[in-house]
Amino acid sequence: MTSTLKKILVSSLALGFFAASSAFAAGKTYTEDEFLDNFSGKTKKVITAKLGAPIKKELSVKPTNAGSVTGKNVDDKSSKPVKVEMWYYKGIVRYDSKRTYKETEITFVNDRVMNVAFFNNR
Repeated sequence: MTSTLKKILVSSLALGFFAASSAFAAGKTYTEDEFLDNFSGKTKKVITAKLGAPIKKELSVKPTNAGSVTGKNVDDKSSKPVKVEMWYYKGIVRYDSKRTYKETEITFVNDRVMNVAFFNNR
């Protein structure tokens, strides 16, 4: 074999390995406990690095009449603003050996995971 042919063969194998490993990582699933152990309290950066981009994002908004409903003034100027965001992933958490939850919701409070929920009814 010529050295050029060897280089092409090695490059092709490396590219194939990279594509296969990326596809495997994208299709990884977790048990409920594995998911909670790996992602509870983590930052958005860690979640994105391990799970990729979510299929959907939502921001929490304060209702216009929140003060009258709760009976307290919720516009306290001395408190720091809280940013609440929900990210959604499909089919990444298993509840038995063959089936996954349809949707996993990760709730971030100020860019850290504060809540995780698994759904089949959405």
